[in-house]
Amino acid sequence: MRTIYSGGEGELIEKKSRFIATVRSACSEEEAAQFIAEMKKKYWDARHNCSAYIVSGTRAVCRCSDDGEPAQTAGRPMLDVLLGEQLHDTAVVVTRYFGGTLLGTGGLVRAYQGAVREGLKNCVIIDKERGRRLTIGTDYNGLGKIQHLLAQQEIPVIDTAYTDRVRILCVAPFEKQEQTQKQITEATNGTAQIIWDEEVTYAFIGKNIEIF
Repeated sequence: MRTIYSGGEGELIEKKSRFIATVRSACSEEEAAQFIAEMKKKYWDARHNCSAYIVSGTRAVCRCSDDGEPAQTAGRPMLDVLLGEQLHDTAVVVTRYFGGTLLGTGGLVRAYQGAVREGLKNCVIIDKERGRRLTIGTDYNGLGKIQHLLAQQEIPVIDTAYTDRVRILCVAPFEKQEQTQKQITEATNGTAQIIWDEEVTYAFIGKNIEIF
């Protein structure tokens, strides 16, 4: 699931109208509504605070608002950008300070979509995946083989502890669980200890892995 890890802001000027996009993570309609209310309070003196959001939860919900702009010129185009980026649990508000010149339908659509894209440029976007924690215990003879297999399968390692034996804590994507267990067992002639633990959601933040 592609989503926002940390939000951001972006700005666009079109014929002296100022468009400020604020993007946030929102995991529920309540969170999205609170965020929109917060932006309307912050930019209380603006002509428009248009919004769009997509939240997953038990069912996917997409909503948008033109907030006084002509119908289909703001909220829906903003939502189309989020959908095009395949984002989930994401909300955006674009605040407009009117510059005195009418932009027309096409100009408004381009401006609101452009503002959202500027906001997204300043966000940290991640891909969340579902997997299962896996702890592997091995002697030092099997360590190199296991590390090679995990790298081949692109299975992220969370931690490695070195004592008289080696304990490797990692997260295996659902679709790779059976294959991973089989390959580790074969590579170590059954000497490796394999313990499956709880299901988790994880994502890479730069080169680091974070569990949610």
